[in-house]
Amino acid sequence: MRALAPLVCVLFLCFSFSAWTEEEGAEAQVPPPESAPAESAPAAVPLSRGFRNLSLGMSLDDLKAGLAGDGLFNFRGDRDVSFLPQRDQSLIETTGSSFIRRAFFQLRDGEVFIMGFALNTALVDHYSVFTSLVKKYGEPSSLDPREAVWERDGVRISIERPLTVKYIDMRVFNSIIDQAALAESREIRLREEFLDEF
Repeated sequence: MRALAPLVCVLFLCFSFSAWTEEEGAEAQVPPPESAPAESAPAAVPLSRGFRNLSLGMSLDDLKAGLAGDGLFNFRGDRDVSFLPQRDQSLIETTGSSFIRRAFFQLRDGEVFIMGFALNTALVDHYSVFTSLVKKYGEPSSLDPREAVWERDGVRISIERPLTVKYIDMRVFNSIIDQAALAESREIRLREEFLDEF
């Protein structure tokens, strides 16, 4: 029974990729399991915190300089920078050229903690990006029809449908989630105290 597990996994992955390409209307054929990359990187390889000269943790000024100096992005300077309602957060959203359609970068306390790249599916396909990441980082931590996720050492890289690659600093992200939960529980308590006054 244990010997059937790898075959079941291969069949599941082939079916998933086939269903994904049919969903997108792509004509590309999924290669048979024999032609898939035989080797994958060991799980100990640390996940990258960046793409090209852009990385998680960089400052707003460094990010703006990096975008302005990279021909893959059509960065227009401060016009592409937005300040979010939370006073400690900002967002840069810009268009790209060739392989990248759009890119966004979310910052907290002046440092990047989320980077997202929506790729041009006319030039690059989901399967190629997925196999490239498997070759570099090993099998994903989780896989479903919507996304493949690699997560370790406080970094999360995901490929989301139709074709967006995201990098997230999980320490900052989890801190924001915890603060939001704390604020929500405080609001609930204050509301209950107010209602008790009647």
